Amino acid sequence: MSVTLDGDKSGSVPDRSQHNTGIPPKPLTRRPFRRTRRLFRGPRPESVPALVGTACTLVGLMDIAAGVFPRFRHSRMHTVAEVLPGALSPLSAALSISAGVLLLLLAHGLKRRKRRAWRAAVVLLPAGAVAQFSYRHSLVGALLSLVLLALLLRHRREFAALPDPRSRWKALANFFLMGAGSIGLGLIIVSVHPHRTVGNPSLAERLEHVLYGLFGLDGPIDYNGIVSGTVGDSLGALGLLTALTTGYLAFRPEHPAARLTEDDERRLRALLARHGGRDSLGHFALRRDKGVVFSPSGKAAVCYRVVSGVMLASGDPIGDVEAWPGAIERFMDEAKAHSWTPAVMGCSETGGEVWTRETGLDALELGDEAVVDVPDFSLHGRAMRNVRQMVKRIERAGYETRVRRVRDLSEGELARIRRAADDWRGTDTERGFSMALGRIGDPADGDSVIATAHKPGEGATGPYGDLKAVLHFVPWGTDGMSLDLMRRDRSADPGMNELLIVASLHAAPALGVERVSLNFAMFRSALARGERLGAGPVLRGWRGLLVFLSRWFQIESLYRFNAKFQPRWEPRYVVFRSTGELPRIGFAAMQAEGFVTLSLPRPLRRLARDRHPRPCAHDTGSPPDPEVRTA
Repeated sequence: MSVTLDGDKSGSVPDRSQHNTGIPPKPLTRRPFRRTRRLFRGPRPESVPALVGTACTLVGLMDIAAGVFPRFRHSRMHTVAEVLPGALSPLSAALSISAGVLLLLLAHGLKRRKRRAWRAAVVLLPAGAVAQFSYRHSLVGALLSLVLLALLLRHRREFAALPDPRSRWKALANFFLMGAGSIGLGLIIVSVHPHRTVGNPSLAERLEHVLYGLFGLDGPIDYNGIVSGTVGDSLGALGLLTALTTGYLAFRPEHPAARLTEDDERRLRALLARHGGRDSLGHFALRRDKGVVFSPSGKAAVCYRVVSGVMLASGDPIGDVEAWPGAIERFMDEAKAHSWTPAVMGCSETGGEVWTRETGLDALELGDEAVVDVPDFSLHGRAMRNVRQMVKRIERAGYETRVRRVRDLSEGELARIRRAADDWRGTDTERGFSMALGRIGDPADGDSVIATAHKPGEGATGPYGDLKAVLHFVPWGTDGMSLDLMRRDRSADPGMNELLIVASLHAAPALGVERVSLNFAMFRSALARGERLGAGPVLRGWRGLLVFLSRWFQIESLYRFNAKFQPRWEPRYVVFRSTGELPRIGFAAMQAEGFVTLSLPRPLRRLARDRHPRPCAHDTGSPPDPEVRTA
């Protein structure tokens, strides 16, 4: 074996005769030179986007402050800001505000290595250098602009990220957000000149002045001296920026979000037919609002959705375990190409081990999945006493249950079930992503199972007949099924969900089902350990926080509900790149699951649905009644 030492280019083992003769080895002197050389190389290439983005943010904030606040233009901070790239405040307050807003808009794209943000910066920096030299005669400011430009040009390969999926609805969102920001900033601009203002205008008059100024018109407020022109130009610049950015977003090429094509769905179903029994979440990969990447061999795939710059995969990869690394590599390449943050929600222990081994990502236990083995399930025994009594009470009240495959239901009954499930949804927004299919009764999902509760003779002439509750299960291989949603009529007696789960477990052998996956219980182990005798203060405090959060999220209620059926618990994990990205990933996951909604006003959402119809997704009601399987 050859050994290479620092400075030895031959790759051979050094002569040890010097040690035998007592001659000390020659000291190595190259290390200090290398350290000195690193100082002149500049920042590491991978750190350039974050460095440039942070610089743009700071300069943008200084530019806005210089344009808005008169006192800032005469402060020491402004003296520093004058020589920074893009600081055009000496020309006018309007140009300073415009440059600041543009730099703030540009900073996020530069941090995310976006190619278009790089192009805009390459155009803006020379213009800033010319402005610094021509108008201010500032050689330092021009040199700083050129140095930053040289840094971008030298490391241009670091800015290769492709555009995010988008639609022209973002133009409308930009119009409202930029408009609101411009109005708020305009009110500050109008109000920071109290000694130059004629009279004492009211808030309504100031708002009117801002609205007129955004359209380049004179408002009802008068100022002494040149302040009137400064305020008018600043408001006009804000209005122009709002119009330009909205127009750009409206007319730029559209990059629609990834969706499953018919060919993708066909290939995924073929993989599930061979390997679908390994993961209970496999069938949820067939959500049609997900994208998919396949391994080079086509034997494995990873399904994902991009939310707020986070590339969220759910569950384990689909297909042959030996082909998982190829699909994971394609997933990571796609995330790198678009500068998305990669993350995986709800993967199994095996999936987490493969993800972390192949990518160097980290994993954190997210919660546990409740799995009931049908041959071992029984209502007998003290542990099942509460469930047994509730089921018997509901049955004595006259309720009946039916458990059937989707393909065995008529189209009329399926339509009634879909309509009831949609109307019984307890929230305005549709929930579910990693553990929800988003549709009921699709002909392609004929193996899915629907359990329904009926009360004959009551409301048989209503829109749903005697239907009182619905459970929907998706296939888990050939011998299992996985709970998708639970939905019930709010006027029905309590215990509908328990009744239908027990009925489904009793009917499972006739359907060839040996295992049933129920709801996912987030942080179950913390809740279970925190209530045990002898739990430490940290565990008790963590459990107390989870119980407190359960007022808004189904955390403790889902754990208690699942535990009624004496399941075995299978841990699920979240895979992430760094701890600092966990808040962003958590926020994106809550958006994907429907717990946080950043959407247009309701009339505009209805218009968007009419223009771009999508499959009906079903979600939960409000706690503590668990109605959906969700991470």
